[in-house]
Amino acid sequence: MAFLEFTDIDKSFEDNNVVSNFNLKVEKGEFIVLLGPSGCGKTTLLRMIAGLEKIDKGKIILENSLLNDLLPSKRQIAMVFQSYALYPHMNVFKNISFGLTNDKLNKNEIKDKVLETAKILKIEELLDRKPKELSGGQRQRVAIGRAITRNPKLFLFDEPLSNLDAALRSEMRVEISKLHKKLKSNIIYVTHDQIEAMTLADKIVIMNKGNIEQFGSPDDIYNNPKNIFVAEFIGNPKMNIIKIDKKDIKDKDTFNLFNKSIKFENSNFENGFYVGIRPEDISLENKSEIAVEVNIELIENLGSEKIIFTYFNSTEIRIKSSKNIKDKKITIYLPKNKLYLFDNNKNRLKT
Repeated sequence: MAFLEFTDIDKSFEDNNVVSNFNLKVEKGEFIVLLGPSGCGKTTLLRMIAGLEKIDKGKIILENSLLNDLLPSKRQIAMVFQSYALYPHMNVFKNISFGLTNDKLNKNEIKDKVLETAKILKIEELLDRKPKELSGGQRQRVAIGRAITRNPKLFLFDEPLSNLDAALRSEMRVEISKLHKKLKSNIIYVTHDQIEAMTLADKIVIMNKGNIEQFGSPDDIYNNPKNIFVAEFIGNPKMNIIKIDKKDIKDKDTFNLFNKSIKFENSNFENGFYVGIRPEDISLENKSEIAVEVNIELIENLGSEKIIFTYFNSTEIRIKSSKNIKDKKITIYLPKNKLYLFDNNKNRLKT
């Protein structure tokens, strides 16, 4: 039996179907990230787990217990919100201990739990401060601390780092990852930031319009996307996608790409399809089967690497490279073994 199981979950607001036929099994100890664009249903799903939204159809089961009709306070789940949701009139100690006080633990137990949690999160010196005296990162630690003290079966994180600057986000990603390893807890984490997903998750759920596009490890999703939506959503810059029309197809297993003839044995290209290649797989130096001379339109300098923008036959091509480019015209090389093929329905083709 899975630790957490979703069976045929549906949720609508008026005529808007937000989550549709959602099925997923989560094993004990896993860090699961729900990743997708705004409006894809990931936060609504999190709120249904917490009991803050009613399920229209289906079942959510946590360790053999049906959650559907349980009050939020009875679910043994702790949620960390995007807005932190700290009580402004209480100091850090009282914010962290709020749930313990409601559970009527004695003062010594409360003190021990708060101090232990504060030590884990490195906020011992902040216990007497009010939220307004804290930085964004410190407030986030307090919110996480309040969740930890409840000793829940499951942690829910709703875009907890979105209000932080880039440096703090990076720091807090590391802290949350360390916390997961230390507590060996289950975490369901919502984000639209693929860096958070790739660095934190044991497994990622790619969501789109209330449905699961793909579920798997970060490496598996990155290297084996099931369709163009996933291929473009994971990776920065996103994967280059090139449309191959019927006029570019020579026979059932051969086509032209950048005026080069490419053959894939046992394939069927009769109806047209798409070719994908990641920007980091295009080389400026290592010669390969496909070479094409292009004009540079723009270079984004990111310090350790450059993003080069060019066009070929009106298709934008992005290249990631650490090389300093001074020429206006360059030759790019696309290795055949780095190409991804997708059919007209934008699903991955086997090659």
